[in-house]
Amino acid sequence: MAVGPVVGSESGKYNGRITSFVVLSCMVAATGGIIFGYDIGISGGVTSMKPFLLKFFPDVYNKRIQDTKISNYCKFDSQLLTTFTSSLYIAGLIATFFASPVTRAFGRKTSILIGGIAFLAGAALGGAAYNIYMLIVGRVLLGVGVGFANQSVPLYLSEMAPSRYRGAFNMGFQFCVGVGVLIANLLNYGTQKIKGGWGWRISLAMAAFPASILTIGALFLPETPNSLIQHNADPNTAKKMLQKVRGTDDVHAEFDDLVAANETSKNHQTPFPKHHETEIPAAARDVDLNPVTGINVISFYAPILFRTIGFGESASLMSAVVTGLVGLAMTFTSLLIVDKVGRRTLFAIGGVQMFISQMLIGSIMAAKLGDHGVLSKGYGFLVLVLIGAYVAGFGLSWGPLGWLIPSEIFPLEIRSAGQSITVAVGFLFTFIVAQTFLAMLCRLRSGTFFFFGGWVAVMTVFVYLFLPETKNVPIEKMDGIWKQHWFWKRYVCEEEDDLESKDGTLKP
Repeated sequence: MAVGPVVGSESGKYNGRITSFVVLSCMVAATGGIIFGYDIGISGGVTSMKPFLLKFFPDVYNKRIQDTKISNYCKFDSQLLTTFTSSLYIAGLIATFFASPVTRAFGRKTSILIGGIAFLAGAALGGAAYNIYMLIVGRVLLGVGVGFANQSVPLYLSEMAPSRYRGAFNMGFQFCVGVGVLIANLLNYGTQKIKGGWGWRISLAMAAFPASILTIGALFLPETPNSLIQHNADPNTAKKMLQKVRGTDDVHAEFDDLVAANETSKNHQTPFPKHHETEIPAAARDVDLNPVTGINVISFYAPILFRTIGFGESASLMSAVVTGLVGLAMTFTSLLIVDKVGRRTLFAIGGVQMFISQMLIGSIMAAKLGDHGVLSKGYGFLVLVLIGAYVAGFGLSWGPLGWLIPSEIFPLEIRSAGQSITVAVGFLFTFIVAQTFLAMLCRLRSGTFFFFGGWVAVMTVFVYLFLPETKNVPIEKMDGIWKQHWFWKRYVCEEEDDLESKDGTLKP
């Protein structure tokens, strides 16, 4: 039985090229990834800094220093500390449901602008925080910004990009996430050394810099042709934008497909038409479980994790920088090859690499660390290398593809809603993982890595069996991949108006 057939590409009939106009627009929009990555990286760093812990979480610091009997795995176990990290994601979860109708009704540009403004406010409040309440409210505002940006930016990138380069353009978002994580880790490493203990304020407040770029840039961003045709009564407006984006006047084939997709969307009163409702779980099961790969353990708590295995404060922060560099490099590699080798191949390679790395990390920590020991330099370095290998696998596959697949796979009429569901469920699992990881690490010890490795194995098998290849398939022609897939074709029905003419008779 064939698995995941590839639909013949129709992108060859579309004219156009990569224009400087579309490149610049996508670069500005992808800044939304930097603010997301920056926040992921910054929280783990500041929660490992002594001045930050003493000011907001003194119990955690005192327990780590004074309690010599406590397990290595339990030194940072604090629900209040995890609430600081995870509050952003529950706010993002709620915000994305507001972002969906905004994106659908007012366009992608408006949602990007709202996300930038909210993130600016959160960065200001976090940098100025003098108590835990200001700190968490600031995180909530950051979550609102991330919720809007993560819902709208991947859609914007996929709709602006030429179909044969859509994977590379969309992966620019995850590449910017990696850039944000790396910048945050480097900044944490520098601010940790500032005398006076206020370096963490710089770390939190500097989130305003990428947020300012996104907010100001959003004011000048063009709306996508797909969104224009969805909201503008005059189709010529969308056609002119498409011509500008593609750098040619001959866009008839692509424009006709956009018009047809828009007409289909008008026939549905809700953003979840019946004949497409199985397409949502098909994509959602693939990417919404992304957080249970365990990547958030590394992203949020890398410095804490390295402290757990015996690294010093500076060494822990520098190790996080190294893993950030590895992830960024592999995301860039994935960006270069995704439209050549395909999505499913990268998922498989990355999944196997992540599974093997996590099994080895768990085994080493189980055998060599213990509750009160410290890993030797040799084993500590080996764990760092394995974590780097794991991050590399994620950067090649689940990281960038987790944003690409849902942004390209949904029909126009449910695209904003489908992306919203994907982001929302992703935020839900991210919140659960962020809120429970330190407690899980305390109770499961090294078994935590076996837990996440098991999820990676399950998800990789699922992708191999149930995810069709979308390489080079035009974004408005995605229906075909479901109708031809060995499993999903039994659930996806043809459009009723494809089977019958207006007078009710069957079409020949």
